[in-house]
Amino acid sequence: MTTPLPPFAELSPTLVVSAIESLGFWLPGEPFALNSYENRVYMVHDEERKRWVVKFYRPGRWTDAQIQEEHDWLFELANAGVPVGAPWRNDDGESLHHVEGFRLALFPQLSGQAPELENPSHLFVLGELIGQMHAVGERSAFTQRLSLAPVNMARQAGEVVLSGNWMDRRQRQAYERISAAMLRQLDAIDWKSVAWLRVHGDCHIGNMLGRDEHFALVDFDDALMAPAVQDLWMLLTAEDAEERFMQYSEVVEGYEQAREFDRSELALMEPLRALRLVRHSAWIVSRWEDPAFPAAFPWISGAEFWDSHIRQLEHQRLAMDQAPRWLA
Repeated sequence: MTTPLPPFAELSPTLVVSAIESLGFWLPGEPFALNSYENRVYMVHDEERKRWVVKFYRPGRWTDAQIQEEHDWLFELANAGVPVGAPWRNDDGESLHHVEGFRLALFPQLSGQAPELENPSHLFVLGELIGQMHAVGERSAFTQRLSLAPVNMARQAGEVVLSGNWMDRRQRQAYERISAAMLRQLDAIDWKSVAWLRVHGDCHIGNMLGRDEHFALVDFDDALMAPAVQDLWMLLTAEDAEERFMQYSEVVEGYEQAREFDRSELALMEPLRALRLVRHSAWIVSRWEDPAFPAAFPWISGAEFWDSHIRQLEHQRLAMDQAPRWLA
């Protein structure tokens, strides 16, 4: 029996160029690979020197309908004046393209840098930007994309990690104990009482680009139905309680320029942080057969990583049971 090739094994630079040029572009230069692991993403420029970001979607991850729903929401946001990176459409209005067995989309490059989360003015405008996005997001619901399911997602992530030989016996026992406790904590939350809407889903500073006080949102690959706080909690990074409260105040003040924020959702911040921690390690090990992952995350195969990860999960488990000190 032959071993299946990794998902992007046949995606050569020549194929990348021919795929893009088949859509009517001419590329005078070579594509430049950007740091992306889940998909393959390249920077190119056309004959008019316009820069494009080209995304080749990972086979089997999303259906065409799910990708198209992401694109349609981007068009909706752009039409509402929300600064986002919406994809290019051909003369037939198509934004998702199929070439040589791959699916791809082209996005105009948005210039700028990541925001500074210690800068109050940046926090305010980021909150306002996310509020504007959510004001559009609550107008209707996704029908094809996922809805956040914290308990099931955490359980599946733990099963993925434990299905491999990543940890020794001591580590596995600790991981199983902490994972089980976190699942009980997540299951005790009344998730159904929270308002759900279309959200970005992965709203970290790497997906926000701009300068001064003008930013745009990019990479909606993880868009889903979830509580509004899913797109806010990653902006609150300070360790010091006073600084964390400053971040929160600026973000929410900006957010409420566009949409009211339900303060009760703050209780979900630490559970959502826990979910991300569990899922991130599971994501890496689930993609280990893709050569890009061992090259990018070599430390995950070492015992030191899993000791550190287990301590981090235990710390987060305790944080889930405590009221945020910075709100006291």
